[in-house]
Amino acid sequence: MNLIVGLVEFVLAALLFGMVVMVATNVVLRYGFNSGLNYSEEMSRYFFVWLTFVGAVLAFKDHGHIGVETVVRLLGRRGRLVCMVITNLIILMTAVVFFHGTYVQHPINASMTAAVVGMSMIWVYGIGYFTSLGIGIIAVFRIFEIVTGRVADSEIARFVGEYEDEKAGDRAV
Repeated sequence: MNLIVGLVEFVLAALLFGMVVMVATNVVLRYGFNSGLNYSEEMSRYFFVWLTFVGAVLAFKDHGHIGVETVVRLLGRRGRLVCMVITNLIILMTAVVFFHGTYVQHPINASMTAAVVGMSMIWVYGIGYFTSLGIGIIAVFRIFEIVTGRVADSEIARFVGEYEDEKAGDRAV
């Protein structure tokens, strides 16, 4: 799992680096030499789309998305586990809908080409496959851990948002 996360983080870093290089180069060319690279504008937009959707998978893995923790914090361990299962089932259903939508749109996007670089638009919108599969697999894994009783207390604390509180408390001391 750490190898996969490391690989995804490397891809994110490469996308961000590519975006920065393309935008900075274009800025220098436009203001310094009154010219520019048309493909860098388009590709930096696509890199940003990929960066966002790939980052969403890592954020989900780390419980980094917005959650309503106020009520869940009042519950005991069993109530928290029930909330975790319900939440992950909803997320799994959403990932299935997202994958299906990407699949249905695949022929349309595959037949369209980008205006400047001419690549198939499925390379842009196909990121939905990666995102839906990544989030879906993580949700299934979490449900499996909860149902089999293998979920760690630290995972429950992260779900409830208490993990961040402990870090903040450690820094305050």
